[in-house]
Amino acid sequence: MRRGDEGDQSIIDDIARTRSIVICCGSGGVGKTTTSAAIALHAARLGRTACVVTIDPARRLANSLGVDALSNQPTRIAGPWPGELHALMLDPKGTFDDLIGRYAGSDSQAEAIRSNRIYRNLTGTLSGTQEYMAMEKLHELVEEGGFDIVVVDTPPSRNALDFLDAPRRLTHFLDNRIFQALMAPTRMGLRVMGVAAQALLRTLSRVAGADIVTDAVGFFQALEGMEEGFRQRAARVRDLLAQTDTAFVLVASPRPDSIDEAVHFAGKLNESGMSATALIINRVQPRFATDEHQDALAIHGGAVGHASPGGAVLADLIDNLAGYTAASVREERAYADLVAEVAPAPVTRVPLLNTDVHDLAGLEMVADQLFPTQTT
Repeated sequence: MRRGDEGDQSIIDDIARTRSIVICCGSGGVGKTTTSAAIALHAARLGRTACVVTIDPARRLANSLGVDALSNQPTRIAGPWPGELHALMLDPKGTFDDLIGRYAGSDSQAEAIRSNRIYRNLTGTLSGTQEYMAMEKLHELVEEGGFDIVVVDTPPSRNALDFLDAPRRLTHFLDNRIFQALMAPTRMGLRVMGVAAQALLRTLSRVAGADIVTDAVGFFQALEGMEEGFRQRAARVRDLLAQTDTAFVLVASPRPDSIDEAVHFAGKLNESGMSATALIINRVQPRFATDEHQDALAIHGGAVGHASPGGAVLADLIDNLAGYTAASVREERAYADLVAEVAPAPVTRVPLLNTDVHDLAGLEMVADQLFPTQTT
C-alpha cells in the first residue's frame, strides 16, 4: 500500500499524537465513520484520552466498537490500550435541552422554552439544527470533557459545510433585526416593533394562524437574556476550528462521485480560510507488484510458454496481476485532481480490505493501515 513519503507519514501520525480536535469530512459511504473511530482508537493506543463523535444514526460506529448502542454522553470502550477511548452518537434535541438548561436564568424559564411548540419543532425538524448542535457538543467535550483529543465524524460533505459554518450563521441570526424585535419584552407588544417585524408577524398570522405566531413570540421572548451565552459559545467554536491544533481530515474513495464531492469540499474549505490537514483515500485497489517486477514476470511467462507444464496457469496469473495493476492505475488517475487540490496535504491510501469492519479487531486493522508505527 502506498502511504506517501516518510515526511507525509509523520504528519499523519501527528494528527492522532498531538492534535486536540480532528474533523473528518467527506461524502457518504467512503468509510468516514470508520476512519474517525480508527484515529481515536490510535490516539488511545498512544496513551491519550480520546473521544469520537458520530452524527450518523446508522449505528455503524457502535457496531465497530463492539457495543449495542451509543448515547448523547461519552461511553468508554474497553480495550488493550494505555489510554482511554470514548464514543458518543449526537442527539441534537438532547444537546439543545442541555444547552437551554445551562443558559436559562431559572428552571421555570427553561421549562417554558422546552414546552413551547416552536422549540419542539425547532429541535426536531429545522434544517441546520443538527449541525449547530454538533458544534455545541464539540465545544462541551473540548472545554469540559477532559479529553486530549476529540474526533468528529461529520455529515456527508455538503452538509459538513453547514457544520463548519454553523457558528457564523447562529451569530448572524442573533444579530438579525427581526430577531431583536421579537426578543423585546412582552409588555411592549407589536406597537413598538419595527415595520419589518410587524409585516412578518401579520403574514405569518394569515398563513399559519395566530396560535403559531403567539408561540413564536413566546419562544423568542422566553430566550431573553440567553442570547449572549449562545453568541459567546459560537465565537468560541469559531476559535476552536481555527486554532493550529485542529486538523481537517478529508476522506474519499476512488469513486468519481466521492472524488467530485471531496474536490468541492476542499475548495470550500480553502475559501473559508482553512485547509485540509490530510487526505485519506479509502478502499484503494492495492498494487501487488512494481512495473519492473511485472515486466520481468511477463518475460518469464513468455519464455516458459503456454505448452509447458504449468505454463497456462502462469499465464493466467500474469494476466490477472496485470488486470489488478491496470485498476490501480485507473484509480490513481481518477483522484489525481483531488490530490492536487489538497496539496501540500499528505495523502494516505488505505487498501480495499477483504471484509467489512464490524468489530474492534477490524477497526484496529484500519488503524494499523493508517498508522503503521505504534511507538508511544
